[in-house]
Amino acid sequence: MVSKDDYSHHISQQYNSELDEIRSQFLAMGGQVEKQLGDALDALINGDSNLALQVQEYEKSINAMESRIDDECMRILARRQPAASDLRMILAIGKAIIDLERIGDESYKIARYALALSEEGEAPRGYVETRHIGQDVRHMVHEALDSFARLDVDQAFAVMRADGSIDLEYKSATRALMTYMMEDPRSISRVLNIMWVLRSLERIGDHARNLSEQLIFLVKGADVRHTSYDLIEKALQTNPK
Repeated sequence: MVSKDDYSHHISQQYNSELDEIRSQFLAMGGQVEKQLGDALDALINGDSNLALQVQEYEKSINAMESRIDDECMRILARRQPAASDLRMILAIGKAIIDLERIGDESYKIARYALALSEEGEAPRGYVETRHIGQDVRHMVHEALDSFARLDVDQAFAVMRADGSIDLEYKSATRALMTYMMEDPRSISRVLNIMWVLRSLERIGDHARNLSEQLIFLVKGADVRHTSYDLIEKALQTNPK
């Protein structure tokens, strides 16, 4: 089992500092992305166009953080030639920042739809579903990032399981909204915006799952992508390679 102490055991204090710094930068990026998602959903539900505009401003800083972390990962790979758990951490973070950046992209889209809906003024059908799924997805992202901070594979696995529930809720909400649009064609424009928001939330759930898969790879050395839950549970019970 990999623990935080495994990243502070090198003879070179500078190497220890580099590994600590890359973890800190990753978690800082995660916190910024988590805030962007939360603010985007608040802007949508509350019809707050000013907050939606602020959310869109986060995009540049998040992209810059991704580039900075990616450059640092490449530099450590080239100079330090890490092995074992160090290598897994660099690879996992290098992949995880892509998912964080994409969560930021989807949050940007939600803010854009929030602006469009606030201009129309009337709260469309689907806000209840959006609020519920949005809360669940926010929780998934928070738990996935917390599992990285604590190196907690059980917590990460719980996030993976939660993604299945999000998918089912998304499909159910989409069917209900399509039926509503057929019954009231005047609502099509507004409800379509809500359906796009729900689509973004479903994708964010997928990215939170990906984050959790990378955490399990980091700690256990097991690639659990496209793997059944039963096999993942067995992998969690073994020692890392």
